[in-house]
Amino acid sequence: MIADLIKKNRSCRRFYQNHAVPLKTLKNLVNLARLSASAANLQPLNYILSSNPGKNDLIFSCLAWAGYIKDWPGPKDGERPAAYIIVLGNTDISKNFGCDHGIASQSMLLGAREKGLAGCMLGAINRRKLSKILNIPPKYKILLVLAIGKPKEKVKVEVVDSDSPLSTVNNIKYWRDGRGVHHVPKRKLSDIILDCY
Repeated sequence: MIADLIKKNRSCRRFYQNHAVPLKTLKNLVNLARLSASAANLQPLNYILSSNPGKNDLIFSCLAWAGYIKDWPGPKDGERPAAYIIVLGNTDISKNFGCDHGIASQSMLLGAREKGLAGCMLGAINRRKLSKILNIPPKYKILLVLAIGKPKEKVKVEVVDSDSPLSTVNNIKYWRDGRGVHHVPKRKLSDIILDCY
């Protein structure tokens, strides 16, 4: 059921690093992106896949993790992703990628969840360094990096409610509790629907 997959599809930032994710699995996820909607059907996205531990270490060095958790530099060795999908925009096809990369990434992350994997969509990227490390030609713009692996952390969705002692209506910052459970506040449905006709 799609609702169940969406509820499970939280950003995961700690993984069982030694649980390999084969390139075939990554290719299957990219195929889901390929089949997804694209503005004007231009299909301007390209992908770089990595399940190689050495290459993964280089990619990891270009990423920033969990900006709201100030005292956490990211997953420690042993809890890092086993694979990455780098989402690129081909500027020979289009200069504006709209929301194509968001649609494609969501399709891939839902596919990962269906396979018992998890992921994190990262936009805080040292793009210059990553381009150099992977020898990415200048015509490709790095849009996102998806970290993929077997999830090691638990994530709990919290409804932001004005009566909650943990949150205020305007506090949407995620946090970790003392047991390491990652809590993700979500606004109430009634707070985001402006009108119904």
